[in-house]
Amino acid sequence: MNYLIGDLQGCCDAFERLLLKIDFSPSRDRLYLLGDLVNRGPASLATLRRLMELGNSATCLLGNHDLHLLAIAYGVKKPHRSDTVQGILDARDRAALLDWLRHQRMACYAQGWLMVHAGVLPQWTLEDTLALAGEVESVLRGPDLGDFVREMYGNEPAAWDAALVGPARLRCIVNALTRLRFVDAAGRMDFKTKDSADSAPPGHRPWFDAANRRTDAVPIAFGHWSTLGLVQRPHLLALDTGCVWGGRLTAASVENGQSLELISVKCEQAQKPG
Repeated sequence: MNYLIGDLQGCCDAFERLLLKIDFSPSRDRLYLLGDLVNRGPASLATLRRLMELGNSATCLLGNHDLHLLAIAYGVKKPHRSDTVQGILDARDRAALLDWLRHQRMACYAQGWLMVHAGVLPQWTLEDTLALAGEVESVLRGPDLGDFVREMYGNEPAAWDAALVGPARLRCIVNALTRLRFVDAAGRMDFKTKDSADSAPPGHRPWFDAANRRTDAVPIAFGHWSTLGLVQRPHLLALDTGCVWGGRLTAASVENGQSLELISVKCEQAQKPG
């Protein structure tokens, strides 16, 4: 069976309980983790080590918190008060953990589903999304990772333009894949509002409801948006159900572009919202 799983954020105990609930077997089943593997939860180090152990039975996407860890490791960012990644930075196997992390995916297409951490810009096709994700993956895995994370942060450019080059191009791709919630009619991204879909800024709507979205017919699964919660539509799965906030950790069994069953476990609250 194939399972898509929402944001772990270092909640390793909940992850283990979910694996037990779905009777996971690495020889039989395949997991797809939708990003934000670490941070804010109580066991980021254990979570990374567990994911590494799963080998080819798990495909992991990178979210904004995972990129934040790489930025801290390269001295670009200082840890936030709510961060829980110091154990990784102090670990004896730090180098192996960070090297594994930088080799994970920014997007993937499998079992008939396009998977990203946050969202897909309305201008992008399925093929565009995978190709642009691949551009970022190449830099993450290459010798210029330190330079990349130094240029990674910022809200501009807020709109996609295929003519973008260099750091601006990569920043726009990263922001869409790992931070996106709302877009306006021109496809410009808004990063100020983090509330539910009903709290869209004036002139904006959730990215998946954008008019003329070129992936409208493509089944898409994503995490990132805990205030949105679980959304299940014929071509859409939102699976960040707020585990780190005391919500649930959710898995969806999928096959051939269809969602078959939702399975979840209750989580202990690790952080308070706000």
